[in-house]
Amino acid sequence: MLLAFLLLQTLVQTTQPDPAPSPQPTVQTQLPEKLAYSADRDAKADVDTALASARVSGKTVIVIVGANWCHDSVGLAGWLGTPRFIDMVRDRFDIIYVDVGVPQTGRGRNLDIAKRFGIKKVKGTPLVLVLSPDGKLLNSRKDAASWRNAASRSEDEIYRYFSAFTPA
Repeated sequence: MLLAFLLLQTLVQTTQPDPAPSPQPTVQTQLPEKLAYSADRDAKADVDTALASARVSGKTVIVIVGANWCHDSVGLAGWLGTPRFIDMVRDRFDIIYVDVGVPQTGRGRNLDIAKRFGIKKVKGTPLVLVLSPDGKLLNSRKDAASWRNAASRSEDEIYRYFSAFTPA
């Protein structure tokens, strides 16, 4: 009888389906990318127009100085172009993308935009300038330059920064 019980137990164990794998957390593994930086745009006019509009709307202006060759620049632009960010940004910010070329090799352009807001040298991209409607830099120069690692920041980290932004 013991032999029959053991045989039956073995048979039941081998016919049981494997347990379902535990669900994996859903994490976006690919950074969204957006080629938002155009060498053909008049960056000074774009910034001036955004500031004039902000004086009427009361919105904060975000000027992102970057380049389409830069993984961090297109990654940040990609996140800001997703529905989650668009919904958060719409009523609070106007975003302007300024193509900076390749300043690290001496082939930079629109570097006067960064200088206009107190950034003497663009050492890396993207550079994020958060401006009041009257053109005052609201984040620190150190913070503005810290976005060179934007592609390694999580979606939630970037979202929290902009959704909770308070002037420095």
